[in-house]
Amino acid sequence: MSSEKSRAFLSRLESDDPVLHAGGYLFEMERRGYLQAGAYVPEVVLEHPEALEELHAEFARAGTDIMLAFTYYGHREKLRLIGKEDLLEPLNREAVRIARRVADRHPNCFVAGNICNTNVFEPGDAKSEAEVRGIFTEQLTWASEEGVDLVVCETIAYLGEAKIAVEVAQAFDLPLVLGFAVHRSGALRDFDGSIAEACEVVRDHGADVVGVNCHRGPATMMPLVEEIVGSVAANRVCAFPVAYRTTPDEPTFGALRDPAMPYPEQVPGGIPFPVGLDPFVCTRFEMGEFARRTKELGLRYVGGCCGTGPHHIRAMAEALGRETEASKYSPDMSKHYALGDHDSLKQHNRQYAGDMTAGSRL
Repeated sequence: MSSEKSRAFLSRLESDDPVLHAGGYLFEMERRGYLQAGAYVPEVVLEHPEALEELHAEFARAGTDIMLAFTYYGHREKLRLIGKEDLLEPLNREAVRIARRVADRHPNCFVAGNICNTNVFEPGDAKSEAEVRGIFTEQLTWASEEGVDLVVCETIAYLGEAKIAVEVAQAFDLPLVLGFAVHRSGALRDFDGSIAEACEVVRDHGADVVGVNCHRGPATMMPLVEEIVGSVAANRVCAFPVAYRTTPDEPTFGALRDPAMPYPEQVPGGIPFPVGLDPFVCTRFEMGEFARRTKELGLRYVGGCCGTGPHHIRAMAEALGRETEASKYSPDMSKHYALGDHDSLKQHNRQYAGDMTAGSRL
């Protein structure tokens, strides 16, 4: 194994304390005005490193154990689309360095390199398979040289692409966490079996942790998690849902529809995904409950993907029984001027609470 921290990560999976993963950098940076929706290339790494470092710091304060280098969609194919392949190596190296700077201030954090869906893989096409292998290899070359502790490979919709990711990570002797993206069909794009069977295949192929991430919110990801733990040891299963309220009828955030959308003509394509999803954001309590339930199932790697903010991660950490640096500011409504119950509050404001809300604690 490449480092003491890599070995410590694997040991952590055997403990009773789950690894908490903060993701969602792509959507959060777009919301903050540092990344363009559409191509979704993380140029923020080079253009505004201070903004990315601040988000890392916020996630660390909220309780993440994984400092994820922001190289999602920072691969050759994505940079080719915007004509900036010359930025490929500096972007990948700098992303790890920024993550490392924050992790050094939070010694319990592991630094993870990040690879993802390449959007070039075609089942049975040797040329595309070689291209995918090259994309993963160059990214992990730079990540390994910069000293990552593990690799997170996420949002993979092909079993074949997942196997390539496993093989490349093994070549660098780095622990691998792999998340499959399960679209509306409920199946992978090149595999007729169940997601549980696919996870079993990839685990047998050498992935250290395997499971699901992205596309599905807590409500529609949980049934998949329950299915997977029937085929793979629970402490080697991962789950990091999007922080959006998906339903059985609309199981992925790409499937969500908003009949009440006031200005559909202003929303690209007239559909919520990906930049009109605001009405569907999960509460912190939903994400916290997801973390609690996965721990009960025996998972030792859980977190959040697109749409996840630091407040979601804090709620998940607290649901796992932790007190984080940011827990100092967790909600305490007892002193709210109208909704609280503290003796020092003005009675006339407390009596007015029923006119402010749908209900009252009085």
